[in-house]
Amino acid sequence: MPDYQSLFHDLLAANADAWVAVLQTQLAAAFDPSRHGDLPKWQAAIAAIPQFSHSHTRTDTDAIEIGCAEDLTALQRKNLEQHLQALHPWRKGPYQLFDIFIDTEWRSDWKWQRLQDHIAPLTHRRVLDVGCGNGYHCWRMFGAGAKTVVGIDPMLLNVMQFHAIKKLHGTAPVYVLPLGMEDLPANLQLFDSVFSMGVLYHRRSPIDHLLELKGCLQPGGELILETLVIDGGLGEALLPPDRYAKMRNVWFLPSCPTLVNWLQRCGYTNVRVVDVTVTSVAEQRSTAWMRFNSLQDYLDPNNPNLTAEGLPAPKRAIVIANNPA
Repeated sequence: MPDYQSLFHDLLAANADAWVAVLQTQLAAAFDPSRHGDLPKWQAAIAAIPQFSHSHTRTDTDAIEIGCAEDLTALQRKNLEQHLQALHPWRKGPYQLFDIFIDTEWRSDWKWQRLQDHIAPLTHRRVLDVGCGNGYHCWRMFGAGAKTVVGIDPMLLNVMQFHAIKKLHGTAPVYVLPLGMEDLPANLQLFDSVFSMGVLYHRRSPIDHLLELKGCLQPGGELILETLVIDGGLGEALLPPDRYAKMRNVWFLPSCPTLVNWLQRCGYTNVRVVDVTVTSVAEQRSTAWMRFNSLQDYLDPNNPNLTAEGLPAPKRAIVIANNPA
């Protein structure tokens, strides 16, 4: 199991003893090889990666940078690329690792560009990233000055990809835990900023999710929420009758006025929509590092404004709100 001792120390210093008390048991269960048949393979791939010395790291750039071509021999770079490919598919990024460009399915840097000028400065903040994937945005938060970044994601492959990146990067107060939102203690009131991006539409009860996020925030803390939306007025929301863009687990897609109303009803203040963007096939696509189907395969081939099921094509909004002080 990866070493999380420095995170435990930080949580204890923040008086989150109740979480530390259960977290060690949760982690032991999540990293139990009997629960996921591919875990030994992923662990072997990470174990085979040497701890290379690197000339530099940058986490404030579109592609997270670790090292450069001159830091490794051609054979070392070839072996490293093979080990990283063993963790396919890579969905969030991009990364530039010793001149190996991991061209991920999502251009996650585009999402960061859309929100970075609207959020409170992250300097010295303790940050939670819910549904963080392999931690790309966690690294961007660290690069923006966050004191501690904790990401949670229940998909174990995402967590293992993060640990491969962290092994190459070296020590940093950035952590990704193999947990879902339901695994966090209620009313932590621990974080200055909480990000939930690409999660709300997967929740059967969006109101419960918004309340759970609120419970993670310190008084006065900031929520950054990104989710699928539809065009429409107050009270309108789409509940797909079956799949949405071939995804099974999509529930509620609200209009922006409806989403704002949900947040206000949950007690958030200063709620504002800062961006609405149609997801393009340039932002989400198949690559050499994600060789499965992607957005282009999920749209109506004759009308890109519709999904394969004839529903409105993906459009995403970013909403920022505050927990009352």
